[in-house]
Amino acid sequence: MKKSSQANEAAMVTASPGIPSAIWRNLAYRPRATKLPKGLDAAWNAAVSMGVPFAPRRRRFMQRAEQVVALADNYKDLSDDRLRGQCADMRDLFRLGRQTDDDLIRAFAIVREVAKRQMGMTPHPVQVAAAMAIESGCIAEMVTGEGKTLSATMPATIAGWRGRGCHIITINDYLAARDAEWMSPIYQFCGLRVASVTSQMQSDDRRRGYDADITYTTNKEVTADLLRDRLVLGQKASLPNVLLGRLVDGVSGGTERLVMRGLEYAIIDEADSVLIDEAVTPLIISGGGGNDEQIEAYEQAAGLAKEMEVSRDYEINRRFREIKFTNVGRQHLAELTQKMSGLWAGARRREELVNQALTARDLYEIDKQYVIQEGKIVIVDEFTGRLMPDRTWRDGLHQAVEAKEHLEVTPPKDTLARISFQRFFRLYRRLSGMTGTAIEAQHELWQVYRLPVVVIQTHRPCIRQQEPDRVYATADHKWRAIVSRIKQTHDTGRPILVGTRSVGASELLSGLLHKERLDHQVLNAVRHAEEADIIAGAGQVGRITVATNMAGRGTDIKLGEGVAAKGGLQVLATERHESGRIDRQLFGRAARQGDPGGAVAYSSLEDELVQRYTSRWRRLRVLHKAKGEGPLEDSQPRRLSDQAQNRASRITFRQRKAVLKADDWLDEFLGFAGAEH
Repeated sequence: MKKSSQANEAAMVTASPGIPSAIWRNLAYRPRATKLPKGLDAAWNAAVSMGVPFAPRRRRFMQRAEQVVALADNYKDLSDDRLRGQCADMRDLFRLGRQTDDDLIRAFAIVREVAKRQMGMTPHPVQVAAAMAIESGCIAEMVTGEGKTLSATMPATIAGWRGRGCHIITINDYLAARDAEWMSPIYQFCGLRVASVTSQMQSDDRRRGYDADITYTTNKEVTADLLRDRLVLGQKASLPNVLLGRLVDGVSGGTERLVMRGLEYAIIDEADSVLIDEAVTPLIISGGGGNDEQIEAYEQAAGLAKEMEVSRDYEINRRFREIKFTNVGRQHLAELTQKMSGLWAGARRREELVNQALTARDLYEIDKQYVIQEGKIVIVDEFTGRLMPDRTWRDGLHQAVEAKEHLEVTPPKDTLARISFQRFFRLYRRLSGMTGTAIEAQHELWQVYRLPVVVIQTHRPCIRQQEPDRVYATADHKWRAIVSRIKQTHDTGRPILVGTRSVGASELLSGLLHKERLDHQVLNAVRHAEEADIIAGAGQVGRITVATNMAGRGTDIKLGEGVAAKGGLQVLATERHESGRIDRQLFGRAARQGDPGGAVAYSSLEDELVQRYTSRWRRLRVLHKAKGEGPLEDSQPRRLSDQAQNRASRITFRQRKAVLKADDWLDEFLGFAGAEH
């Protein structure tokens, strides 16, 4: 079985020196989903996932949304005091768990009226339908600009009235704090306390944040706080045993230092990013570790890697991002380290060290997987294009990259506790979410999390003009065509958003545009300081914006005056991604809320996706028909990209399932052991 890509296993590390190891048995919060089924049960589970999309959920939610809207006249003439009284009645009803379906309809109608009065925004029927889907434990797919943040307030308010807490998970601290403050008038009117938990907060502030009825936070923070609470419990078998000891013996067992009160319900914004793209990313609590000998070993490994030759000493599997030694390579490495002692004496350890050095050299590129800032390696998130300064690669890979770039090698740290996001979110009793792109991952979301996907129709018809892909024989031909298209579109006055897959690609295109004297803005992980201003102006007349995936998720580009008459925003993708969801996120920047717009993807047979996931003979067959520098007209090149994308998605799905099975195995067979390492 192939290993998961280490690029997707970048670990978020929080230094916690002096904290004892945690016992990972008898978790206080039980998974909402059972372990992955095996054998015939697994086959049945997969078959059920194929039928889940055909359930008529959207029609049912739209019908219920219409019932909610029909009740508007019942509340619009009520005074604020009487409406607050209605909220109080609903809170008592939901707190006791005695509500009916009719009560739920009334509750949504009340919150809808509150939003109208407090925010000046009346949720549209499709937003109410999305809220109904979320409340029912589904993933609501809503197109960009359709109002996911407002939709989430309705199920969140219901959860707050139930009194067990509700976590609304966002992708960064800024959005968590912004959304909590922005939506607070609705919650406060409904008699609920709302708070946010962000990375800069201390324990007391975190505890107050989680004690609120509704807590906005990030996947990183909520997962790290669970791990810290586990470490606080220390050697106690379970939280119930600790609480029982406190009642009987008066011994606190450290409970006064816990910050969380449980994992009851989570609503995940950008659910596909959190539950799929970052599923196997482990969050790690670490303490002091490493020594001078280890640091020196990473530097020596970088030197030894220079003596190894590809094909003779090792082979590269670029599809799975793996290095595998040949028998000749193992013997060669043994000869190179014959006079070296310490860590180099054992065959397994020396091969691990040099393997990581070769991986860093041959599979990790600057301005693609990472950048260098202030003398340190900073990982670039492949899916969002953003910097991740709080993460490091694990198993010595981070140190290997530092040694490769001749930087100061940081000491590796000891792992005190760890958990993947995939495992963590299955601990919630109730789970739901929303995103702009989920339909491609609907089978995985069902099989792993038991979450159906419901595609919510747009409030206004989408009139985006989606052009067929343009596929070129070489990357050089592709870039020339992209620059030509930018010039032609720019002459019409239409704003252009050009999406690139890496920092290096964005800088390459920027250089080409400079040669053509085309004024433009660049937004990537290195030039992120002016992100808000760049995005705010990206829809203005004649604007050219070159951006990595940073402009694909969590951004809303509004059209400037007169732009709609020119055809709206034109989006150009310069390369297909391994996941079609990321492409759709980029295309979704155009034609929001009924605006005009267009999108088209450019690719070549030399692109990484095609090179990694298609066979050489298939590429040669397509190249045989290529003529000149123009696009390949046959449909076969486009099918080649689609096949590569589908294969990449299948492989990463299998990798995530393998990690989940390993987690289940550890729970079953190592439950008696100490900390998970």
